[in-house]
Amino acid sequence: MSHAARSADFIRAKVLDDKASGRATEIRTRFPPEPNGYLHLGHAKAIVLNFDIAREHGGTCNLRFDDTNPDAEDQEFVDAIVEDVRWLGFEPDAVLFASDYFDQLYEWAEQLVSRGMAYVDEQPAEIISAQRGSFGKPGVDSPFRDRAPEENLALLQTMRAAELADGQAVLRAKVDMAHEVMTMRDPVLYRIRHSHHQRTGDMWCIYPTYDWAHGLSDAIEGISHSLCTLEFEDHRPLYNWLLDATGVDHPRPEQIEFARLNFTHTVMSKRVLRRLVANGMVDGWDDPQMPTLRAARRRGFPAEAIVELVRHVGVAKTNSVVEIELLESFVRRQHNRYALRRAAVLDPIKLIITNWPVDDEGNGVVEMVDAINNPEDPDAGVRSVPFDGVLWIERDDYRAQAEPKYYRLTPGREVRLRYAYFVTAVDHVVDEDGQVVEVHATYDPATVGGNAPDGRKVKATIHWVSCAAAVDGTVHRYDRLFPESLPDAHDPEIALDARRTYGAKLEAALEDVEAGDVVQFERVGYFSRDVGDGPVFHETAGLRDEWAAIQKAKAKASQIQS
Repeated sequence: MSHAARSADFIRAKVLDDKASGRATEIRTRFPPEPNGYLHLGHAKAIVLNFDIAREHGGTCNLRFDDTNPDAEDQEFVDAIVEDVRWLGFEPDAVLFASDYFDQLYEWAEQLVSRGMAYVDEQPAEIISAQRGSFGKPGVDSPFRDRAPEENLALLQTMRAAELADGQAVLRAKVDMAHEVMTMRDPVLYRIRHSHHQRTGDMWCIYPTYDWAHGLSDAIEGISHSLCTLEFEDHRPLYNWLLDATGVDHPRPEQIEFARLNFTHTVMSKRVLRRLVANGMVDGWDDPQMPTLRAARRRGFPAEAIVELVRHVGVAKTNSVVEIELLESFVRRQHNRYALRRAAVLDPIKLIITNWPVDDEGNGVVEMVDAINNPEDPDAGVRSVPFDGVLWIERDDYRAQAEPKYYRLTPGREVRLRYAYFVTAVDHVVDEDGQVVEVHATYDPATVGGNAPDGRKVKATIHWVSCAAAVDGTVHRYDRLFPESLPDAHDPEIALDARRTYGAKLEAALEDVEAGDVVQFERVGYFSRDVGDGPVFHETAGLRDEWAAIQKAKAKASQIQS
C-alpha cells in the first residue's frame, strides 16, 4: 500500500492534524508488550502501525516492555519479543522497560497521596471488586477513602518497606466511585508482590498497575501518540486523569484506539495458548499450528507477507474478523515468486516401468531430465534430476478402479510423468492388507520431455522421484487447529489430529535446503525446512488460493440474492 493510501486512515489524519496545529512537533510512538508470553499474529498490527507512523513522519518508535507483573514475566519472553519485532523488519529506536521508571513512578505516587488524590485501602481484593458496583449502579466508597494524607503516606511507605504481606493493602487513586466509566472508580495503582523481578531483582515488593505505569511511561519517553487497541478505550479517561493529576506534560501524549487484528480459525488469548503448551496439545510456542509469530516463522510465513497483509487490512474503529485465508494468500503470493520447485512424494508407492531399457548388467538406464526451478522466475534456470525405470509416485495418483472424473493412473490409462515421458498403467501389486504397493506401467520413448510427437493429449500430469536417488524425509501437513470459523475465545474446540505426518520420499536436492527456507513441492504446496537432523518440512500453504475461492463464492451468493 502506498504512503498516500495509508495516510487516509483516522489515526494518520489525527497525526497530521496534530502536526499542523503544533500540538505534536515530533512524532514518537511505542509498542508496549508485556513480557509474559510470545507475540502472536494480532500483535503484528500494533507493531506495523506504530513503526510505520513514526517512520512516515521521520519520528521514533520505542519497544517498551510493560514489566510490572513479575509473577508472569521472564527474560525469555523479552528476548523473543525483541527478536520477533526485528524479524518483522523493524528496528526500535530504543528498547526500554517500565521498570526503568519505578523510582519516578513511586515518587509521583507519594505526591498524589500527599495531595489527597490517592489512598491506601486495606480491604481484601474481592471486597474492593464488589464495591465497584456495575454499569448503571454506582460503587461504594471504601471505609479508608477519607483517611488523612499523612496516614496514607506512612502506610504507602510501609508497603514499600516490605512490612506488609501480599494482598494486605493496595494504593488506589481517589477519583469517583459513581463514575459512569468503571475504570475511573478509584482504580488500584500499586499492589504488593513479594516476587523476584527479572530486571530489578528484589529491590521492590510493590509494583505499579498497567494504568499507573502506562500513561506516565509514555509521558516520560515523550510519546506523542499512544496507539492502543479498542479494549483500552475505557482506560483513556483514567489515562488522561493520571496525566493531569501528576502534571506530566512534556509533551502530553494522546491515546488513540484502533481495532485489533482478528482472524478466522484463530484464538490469540495467551491463557488459551498457554494451556495448549502446558497440556502438551502442541509442541511449544513455536509449534507451526500456533498463531504466534515464532510459529509463523517456523512454518515459513515470510515477514514481508504478514506486514503487507496488515497494511492491506488498514486501520478501523470497529473490530472485525479477517479470513485467515487472506493471510495465506499473501504468503502464497510471496512464495510463488521466489520459492524453488522440487519433487516430494508424501505417501509413496512404486511405479515400475516394465519396458524401461537396462544396461549390460541388467540395471535400469539412468537418464537426466531437466526440471524448471521456478516458472515465475526465468533466471532461476533448470536443474537435472535422475530418471529411471523405478520411481516413487503418490498413492493417490493410482486407482485400481477409477471413479468418474478421475484422470490419473488407472489400468489402461496414459498420463504424463512431469518433465519425462507418457506412461500407461498395466497392472499392480497389493500387500497382505489389499493395499496397492506397486504399479506396473509401460512408457512411450517418443514422448521424451513429456510431449507426444503425434500431438496426442493426456488429461493428467503426475510428479515422481527416482527410487534410487530419493532421500527419506518427514513432512508435516496441517488442518485447522481451531476447526470452527469463529472459535470461542476462552474455550475453543481443539482439533488434536490437525497435524498429519508423512514419511516422504524426497528429491535429493531437498536435502540441501537451508533451515527456514521455503520450497514448493510440485502439485502439493509450499513447505518450510525445519532445523534439526534429517530433512523435515512443515506445510506453509497449499497451492490453491482459498481466499480467491471464498471471494468467488461470496460474489456468486450476492448475485443470486440480487
